[in-house]
Amino acid sequence: MIKNYIKIAFRNMVKNKVHAFINIAGLSVGMAVAMLIGLWVWDELSFDKYHSNYNRVGQIMVSQKGTEDVVTFPSTVVPLSADLRTRFADDFKRISLIWRSTHILAVSDKKISQTGSWAEADMPAMLALKMVKGSYTDFKDPSSMIISQSVARSLFGDADPINKTIKADNKTNLKVIGVYEDLPRNTTFYETKFFMPFFNKDNWWSTQTDKWDNHGCQMYVQLADNADFDKVSAKIARVTAAHFKFYDETIQVHPMSKWHLYSDFKNRKPVGGRIEMVWLFGIIGVFVLLLACINFMNLSTARSEKRAKEVGIRKSIGSLRSQLIKQFLSESVLFACLALVVTFGIVSIALPGFNQIADKQIAMPFTNTWFWAMALGFTLFTGIIAGSYPAFYLSSFQPVKVLKGTFKVGRLASVPRKVLVVVQFTVSIVLIIGTIIVFRQIQYAKNRPVGYSRAGLLTVEMNTPEIYGHYEAMRNDLIQTGAIEDMAESNSTTNAIWARNGGFDWEGKSPTFEPTFASIAVTYDFGHTVGWKITRGRDFSRSFPTDTGAFIMNESAVKLTGLKNPVGKIVKWGGVPHKVVGVVKDMIMESPYERPVASMFMMLPGWVNFITIRVKPTMAMQEALKKIEPVFKKYNPGSPFDFKFNDDEYAHKFSDEQRIGNLATIFAVLAIFISCLGLFGLASFIAEQRVKEIGVRKVLGASVANLWRLLSTEFVVLVIISLLIAIPMAYYYMNSWLLRYEYRSTITWWIFAASGIGAIVITLLTVSYHAIKAALANPVKSLKAE
Repeated sequence: MIKNYIKIAFRNMVKNKVHAFINIAGLSVGMAVAMLIGLWVWDELSFDKYHSNYNRVGQIMVSQKGTEDVVTFPSTVVPLSADLRTRFADDFKRISLIWRSTHILAVSDKKISQTGSWAEADMPAMLALKMVKGSYTDFKDPSSMIISQSVARSLFGDADPINKTIKADNKTNLKVIGVYEDLPRNTTFYETKFFMPFFNKDNWWSTQTDKWDNHGCQMYVQLADNADFDKVSAKIARVTAAHFKFYDETIQVHPMSKWHLYSDFKNRKPVGGRIEMVWLFGIIGVFVLLLACINFMNLSTARSEKRAKEVGIRKSIGSLRSQLIKQFLSESVLFACLALVVTFGIVSIALPGFNQIADKQIAMPFTNTWFWAMALGFTLFTGIIAGSYPAFYLSSFQPVKVLKGTFKVGRLASVPRKVLVVVQFTVSIVLIIGTIIVFRQIQYAKNRPVGYSRAGLLTVEMNTPEIYGHYEAMRNDLIQTGAIEDMAESNSTTNAIWARNGGFDWEGKSPTFEPTFASIAVTYDFGHTVGWKITRGRDFSRSFPTDTGAFIMNESAVKLTGLKNPVGKIVKWGGVPHKVVGVVKDMIMESPYERPVASMFMMLPGWVNFITIRVKPTMAMQEALKKIEPVFKKYNPGSPFDFKFNDDEYAHKFSDEQRIGNLATIFAVLAIFISCLGLFGLASFIAEQRVKEIGVRKVLGASVANLWRLLSTEFVVLVIISLLIAIPMAYYYMNSWLLRYEYRSTITWWIFAASGIGAIVITLLTVSYHAIKAALANPVKSLKAE
């Protein structure tokens, strides 16, 4: 019987080529979208599972509360490591401090810049790094290091790197004791290309073993086999609290299984993050596949009259309804199987572009048995879902009525089809509206005043000892090249804040009010270099020697302190008085979607580790870089000239939202394509079904425009109903999404109007071909048989 079902299905496909093409094309596109999203979701859900200790490793997260909201962050203090080992030895199997940054690695004349980590001895075993050469058992040796395969190839080529020496940052000689397999893209430590011993004399953080007030490094732990994350977090929660008087601090262990998907915290608890994107795209994938299945259902039921006689004959010669259901389901599964073949082709072609948009390295896992099992199961599921309604509907026809010629599908038979078309366009319109709102939010944030001038700024990290102590000489040499306007040093770039502190006091401050401020160390020329806007008072100046102990506040800091005329006032920090000499407009240094951080700018030369340079706007950037690089080579000859454009770093802040918008656009376009494909097929069938009616109307004088309007109105009405459903749905969900951002755009009426007009125009364009073709047909051909 199965062979017979397949034979009949192929005959029907050959007989109705357009119908078959539309069904296979719709299912293929829907299945391709679902497969791409499925691969993306799997990549997200399997993040960090490369590490065999995935279920036992966690990161120490710190939560602080002054008089403001609770802030949770991953930076902790160095002495906590020894404290946890001593007091909670039974709860932890491994503990490691870590400090991640960019370093210059050199072997002879080969030099590369790579991200690496100072880490304690337990870190390689905690991550279960897969060693391809050597071992990490001796990593506790302060003069050792382990490197990734890519670093080994860059520095040593095909030579064996074991026991060879690498010089880090032109000062630290380290012996390679092991080479590990490069970590995959979907791991937290993907960009970490080597590990150096934390308690090396050249790691500044190793000198902070008794400093409980300096949050700067991170800590990872592996729980004991019988320990529980929640119970351990409860036990260690107040370990650091006694060391801080300005705010209440607690710590907790954040499991590796939640690092990637649950990175947002509220009131000390992980509440969301990328998991929201996983749910969003998972739902989109299901709906796009549903749209393709709806096409199949609509076209199959629309052609029910043409297959009524076949059903009647089969039933009259003894076919059971269950056998007919199996036959029609077999047809839909066959369509799904053919669509799967096309889907593999679409996904293979689309995957490189999809990876680029999604910032992934996903490959088709053709060698994975589970993939094939899931693909076949997915195909079978799709075929059954797509064919279920037509199978039960067609198999319900009564043979007596069919064979006597009295069978009519009736007016109500088209109602389910109309409902399904409404569902299709509702989903498509929601996606269109959502995409527009996402891009409006991105553009709104991009247009936000940042409080300084980004154009022409570049940043160089001071990661070698030679570059320190030559600030004035370097600045003078760079200015003399004619390539730059100015240069400054700071402890934070314009796109990040690296230090927050409490302990500030001022006149009129309440004893119970203990806020934290961003503490940004700068040199004299920082303001002129970045182009910040002074609103009160003045900038730092060499003309005032006392400015070495002065503060400049941003407007958010002024608002937080409540000082009405801050210029000239004294702000104490740690009991030391500092005079406020100026106020600047808020600079957007962190998220462009959030409120600016209250900041204190201060002259602290020992804190600076970034150089910011403003290139002259009259000079081409490439020409300017050719003049700047030799100056850096002069003062830092052992390192490559490594820099970042501040504009690029700022643009990176929009990457997640941009990615959502780009992917949503693609899915919205495909959803509309699938819906229009189904609409095209239905319009073809309805035009064919009403050919005699159209002939009679033409004979009676109906114009082409009248007939086009007659055939198009039915579909336009369905789209209008979809709009009435989609608009409130889209508004509710997108408004909830926007509420996540403090700095957000508004949802305006024209978004819905444009989406509605666009949907109606697309519908008219889709159905007009068949409507006009039917209206232009010669009525003699359709009426001569009457």
